[in-house]
Amino acid sequence: MICGIDEAGRGPIVGPLVMAGVSVTEDKIETLKEMGIKDSKLIPPARREELFDEIIAFVDSYNIIEISASEIDEYQDKGINLNQMEARVAAKIINKLKPSKVYVDSPEPANGGAKFGIMINEFLNVQPEMIAEHGADTKYVVAGAASILAKVSRDREVARIVKEIGAEIGSGYPHDPRCKSYLEENFRGPIHKYLRKCWSTYKRLNEAENQMDLTKF
Repeated sequence: MICGIDEAGRGPIVGPLVMAGVSVTEDKIETLKEMGIKDSKLIPPARREELFDEIIAFVDSYNIIEISASEIDEYQDKGINLNQMEARVAAKIINKLKPSKVYVDSPEPANGGAKFGIMINEFLNVQPEMIAEHGADTKYVVAGAASILAKVSRDREVARIVKEIGAEIGSGYPHDPRCKSYLEENFRGPIHKYLRKCWSTYKRLNEAENQMDLTKF
């Protein structure tokens, strides 16, 4: 079995980081290519939604793991950074899918991502051939398929959050004008539980609020 792993939502302040893995037999690789699967960022949202269902129906197995904002904060509080966290979650996916070969999109461009592969290996109880590369989702179709599952899963969760709070927040990234504008006025509101409080953006908002409180005395 050949597996691909990728993530979505590494940088946003709002919502989860999602990691996904798909596993197929080698004879299905060409069909994945014929389906038009590639890096999720290169596919329009409506088509991503369609491919999500097509991929799940076609692959031999898959695994999707959401790491909530509060869980990300907990990892950070323990001194576990994002790369280390992703390595642990990637290992969980590999241990479940048990592939003979795995292509992982590495967040680390250094050394072609090899360091990330070494980090993953520390948490494996299986021993597949490991190819960890920065940009794997653009080079290997199984990693591209995983990127689609991760991206659509995160997009759906953000849409659910938007519906719950009753306000538009854009992509949830700190640099998104809609997200930035909303958080400046409402970060203590219903969205608060979905914020990554270890992010510098949150800390700045918190400090600004504290300074505002001090001026009242």
